[in-house]
Amino acid sequence: MLGHRQLEPHDYIEILRRRWWIILVPAVVGCVGVYLASLLLHDQYTSTTLVLVEGQKVPENYVKSVVTQDIGEQLGTMQQQIMSRTRLQPIVEKFDLYKSDKGDLTMEDRIDRLRKAISVDPVKSLISSGKDQLPGFTISFTADDPRQAQQVCSEITSMFIEENLKLREQSATGTTDFLRTQLDDAKKRLDEQDSRLADFKRKYMGSLPGNEQTDMNLMTSYGSQLNAVTSELTRAQQDKAYAESLLAQQLSAWQNSQKSVEVGQDSLEKQLGDLQAQLVSMRAHYTEDYPDVVKLKQDIAALQKKIADNKAHSEQETSPTQAASHRPEPPQIQQLRLQVHNMDIFVKQKTQDQARLRQLLASYQRRLSMSPAVEEEYKAITRDHQTALQFYNDLLAKTDQSEMARDLERRQQGEQFRLMDPADLPEKPSFPNRPLFAGAGLGVGFALGIGICLLLELLDKSLRTENDVELMLGLPTLAMVPVIDSRRKNRKQAA
Repeated sequence: MLGHRQLEPHDYIEILRRRWWIILVPAVVGCVGVYLASLLLHDQYTSTTLVLVEGQKVPENYVKSVVTQDIGEQLGTMQQQIMSRTRLQPIVEKFDLYKSDKGDLTMEDRIDRLRKAISVDPVKSLISSGKDQLPGFTISFTADDPRQAQQVCSEITSMFIEENLKLREQSATGTTDFLRTQLDDAKKRLDEQDSRLADFKRKYMGSLPGNEQTDMNLMTSYGSQLNAVTSELTRAQQDKAYAESLLAQQLSAWQNSQKSVEVGQDSLEKQLGDLQAQLVSMRAHYTEDYPDVVKLKQDIAALQKKIADNKAHSEQETSPTQAASHRPEPPQIQQLRLQVHNMDIFVKQKTQDQARLRQLLASYQRRLSMSPAVEEEYKAITRDHQTALQFYNDLLAKTDQSEMARDLERRQQGEQFRLMDPADLPEKPSFPNRPLFAGAGLGVGFALGIGICLLLELLDKSLRTENDVELMLGLPTLAMVPVIDSRRKNRKQAA
């Protein structure tokens, strides 16, 4: 009648009193049976080692590590690398793992079994912090032989420690090499910007930004000098013109005095002609020895000699002015000539100065007119140069930092794995846990017995209490007939 009414606590006690053996037998059988079955399983031994993660020994304020990957991610990456076929096959061959007598296991199957027998579990930090930290991790390996489990666990632990050192050094070296390459490229670009800036400064020397006021001051100074030189040149030209007029007057007077000498020369020649004419006339009337003829010849010869002497001095002269030029000039004329010559040199010098100052003024005017365009181009060049310089300095600082980090890793002063507890030699098997198996069998048997009791109670139609009768008949109970156990009564009488 279990399914027809609500049970009270005493009902459960009554059911347990009647059916206790149905619960006990499956529980005992399950406990004993599972325990005996566990005796048939092969013992498995697990060796465990503890690896701590030591932080960087040099403060990061001095040397910052180039390995920025989280230690948990590093551990996961190393686990995937170590669990690969190429890394596990040497271990299988070295320790001759999972070799079957029948030889039906391939190398891939043996590696897969080894991979499943390895367990890497992180150790949780007891102190919570702002970022996730991994203080360490445990490596476990399970095998049939305890010595073999210890050896393989030690081998795998060594692989993790060596792989960590290798990966960190490779990362630091790769970072340093990359930064060094980038630094060389940045230096080339900076050299190009330096050369471009130097060429620009040489090309626009004096027109660079910041020189405008200096150029204006120089223009003012050169303008004043030009005015002064122009004034001096005007005065010098006037003085030269006056000196030249005086010289012309002196030369004219002196040349006129020289012309009178030429007139005397002409008179001698005329006198010579007259004498020769007289000689011809006298020769017609007298002989050569006539005293007057002889005297006349002597006079003619003397006059011819005088004329010849005068012509010898002026043989190369073609004009009276040229003749006068070969004669010494008076000191006044020479002084005037020297004065005119000096003034001519002074005028030429001042003319050159005037042209030079005008050229300088034009040059500075061009500079000032080009200033806006030059300033714009100069800003673009200096901006590119400053960017290249800053980029180079940043790369140089990062390269130096990376080289220090690489030396830190080579000296094993960075973050590394340290073996805290070596792989232990298991003294008892980790599988199967026979007490646990027995407890599980007991629990399963107990649950099975309860289930059987509930099933029997659901199928039982017996009326055992007043509530059962009232529930079945729908009438109140008038009297109860007690249960008479004749077998118990006979046993009491026989006693």
